[in-house]
Amino acid sequence: MKIAMLARNANLYTHQRLKEAAETRGHTLDIINTLRCYMNIVSQNPEIYYNGEKLEGYDAVIPRIGASITFYGMAVLRQFEMQGVYPLNESVGIGRSRDKLRSMQLLARDGIGLPTTTFAHDPKQTEEVLDLAGGAPVVIKLLEGTQGIGVVLADTKRSAKSVVEAFRGAGVNILVQEFIKEAGGTDIRAIVIGGKVVAAMKRTGAAGDFRSNLHRGGTAEVIKLTAKERTTAIKSAKAMGLNVCGVDMLRADRGPVVMEVNSSPGLEGVEKATGLDIAGMMIEHIEKHAKPNATKTKGKG
Repeated sequence: MKIAMLARNANLYTHQRLKEAAETRGHTLDIINTLRCYMNIVSQNPEIYYNGEKLEGYDAVIPRIGASITFYGMAVLRQFEMQGVYPLNESVGIGRSRDKLRSMQLLARDGIGLPTTTFAHDPKQTEEVLDLAGGAPVVIKLLEGTQGIGVVLADTKRSAKSVVEAFRGAGVNILVQEFIKEAGGTDIRAIVIGGKVVAAMKRTGAAGDFRSNLHRGGTAEVIKLTAKERTTAIKSAKAMGLNVCGVDMLRADRGPVVMEVNSSPGLEGVEKATGLDIAGMMIEHIEKHAKPNATKTKGKG
C-alpha cells in the first residue's frame, strides 16, 4: 500500500514509529508537511499538490494535524477524502474532537460521564457560571488549548471570577469545569483503535501541578481499566466518529469522567509504559479497512 501521513515534523517519535511500522509490513509511507500542500478545487476532480508535484495514487492517509493548524489541515484532509483516499481518522471526527465545546455536547448527548461543564458569553454571568460548575475550586480551559496549555485551576471564587472575566474581556472563549479533587493529579489515557481499547496508562502530574500531561513533566505507568472505564472510552471514540484516539478520563467518586478525546494521540508515552506496538496496530487497522471511497462522509460537513 501507498500511505500518506500529514505531519509537520517528520522527526517526532510517533511519526517515525508509524513510518517504521508501515515499512516493516511492506508498505510505502510518505511524510507530507501539511502546510506545504495546496489544492485545486475543481468540480469532480479534486487535486492536491506538494512541492510542485501532484499527490496521487495513495491508498490511505494518516492525519497527524497539529491543533494550531486544524482549519488548514482539515481542508487538506477533506481533499484526500474527496479523492476517495481512506483516512485513518476522518476530517469530521477530527473537527468534533478539536472543538472542546462541541465534543462535550456530543459526549453529554450520548450519556457519557463528564465533569460538570459550563459555558457563557457574557462576563456578567460569571458568578452564575461558577455556581453551576459547583463553585471553587474550578478548572478554566481555553477552547483552543492543547497539551495542558491554557488550563488554569482557580482555588477560590474570587480568583476564578478574576480569571474568567480576564479571558472573556480579551474575547477568548473558555469552559469552566468542576475540579475532580479525588483524582489526585492523575488521569487515565485509553488508546482506542477500531472500536477497541488496545492500551491504557495512568498519568501523574509533576509535583505541584494538577495537570497530568506528559508534555508538562508528568509520568506514565501501565494500568488496568475497569469495565466501565473501557466502555466509556469506546463510547467516546464512537461519539466523535474516530477510528483512532486517546480518551483522557479522571476517576471520580461517581465513576469515570471524560476530559478530552484526542484525535492525534502521541505514542511515545503509551508505548514505553505498556511495551505494546501501538503504531503497528494503527497500520494493521489501515490494512483491514482501507478501500477506495470507504470514507463515511467523503469530505462532507
